[in-house]
Amino acid sequence: MTRPTIRLAWVLGLTLACRAGERPPASSAGSADSGASKSGLTLTGAGATFPNPIYSKWFDAYYRKTGVRINYQSIGSGGGIRQFIEGTVDFGATDGPMADEQIAAVKGDVLHVPTVLGAVTATYNLPSLGKTALQFDGPTLADIFLGRITRWNDRRIAALNPGVKLPAEDILVVHRSDGSGTTYIFTDFLSKVSPEWKVKVGRATSVNWPAGLGGKGNEGVTQQVKQSEGAIGYVELIYALANGLPVAEVRNVAGRFVTPSLESVSAAAQSADLPPDTDFRVSITNAPGAEAYPISSFTWLLVHKQGPDTPKQRALRGFLDWMLGSEAQSMAAALHYAPLPPKVIELAQQRLKPS
Repeated sequence: MTRPTIRLAWVLGLTLACRAGERPPASSAGSADSGASKSGLTLTGAGATFPNPIYSKWFDAYYRKTGVRINYQSIGSGGGIRQFIEGTVDFGATDGPMADEQIAAVKGDVLHVPTVLGAVTATYNLPSLGKTALQFDGPTLADIFLGRITRWNDRRIAALNPGVKLPAEDILVVHRSDGSGTTYIFTDFLSKVSPEWKVKVGRATSVNWPAGLGGKGNEGVTQQVKQSEGAIGYVELIYALANGLPVAEVRNVAGRFVTPSLESVSAAAQSADLPPDTDFRVSITNAPGAEAYPISSFTWLLVHKQGPDTPKQRALRGFLDWMLGSEAQSMAAALHYAPLPPKVIELAQQRLKPS
């Protein structure tokens, strides 16, 4: 199956800049919207690398629109949760929702605000296969990352890929070395499809990996895979596509091998059951539906429920209102994220209203 062409070089440059908390230069004072509200305010955030490309685009667009700077450090979901709990940032960002004990650490004063949906992909480096997309089911992926399947031409991989000439090479597993929402999503899926994985490794932003090498951030895993023939890792979709790496098709609950895409992630989101009083901590991995990609997830910003009425608080709420609107959500698809379903946007807007 062919892959869409990617025109994202500028996005990756912006992404890497934002990892260090840098912002691109502002547009000139005479440009459209740039002078609308030169607030001079700066908000700080830290966390997930999974949505960093879309966040970078949003933060730049919002700065040009309002003059509010948003400095974001792409340090992984674990770091984002930690800094939010410690109160060193105005907001956190995570792909794995906070655990009950972490919420207790902030006395319940947190709201998970969904931003977009994305796909975690299994990506690999096997030049001999050309553009052939490998197919995996959940149990086989689990056994690869458990270190039980160690060769690319293993009979189980071969059975899932009839007609594909698999190389007789060792498999090099690459995983995250930092606390990561991408890890949470991937291990959440593996825990649902492999009882052995659930017992031995489990689901968390950081786990004790049975095999492989670690890379920091989606960027680090991507580069490890890209430079290591025979490697397999898991990253957010745009990181694989922007680096010219193939992504696997994964078998879903309906028994179909599905390519990660805007449409298949949106199909997975249809399974989300969000009551009016939801805290938005919902898993959509291994979702039902013939078209659903099984390693899909929401990603969230972490904000305080009700803070004092300060300029910073108003600026943050202003950004959240804009982020949930059509202008921001329409930017998601170009970066291979799925925009939020209308029902989720409506619920989030209701939850953000002052009480």
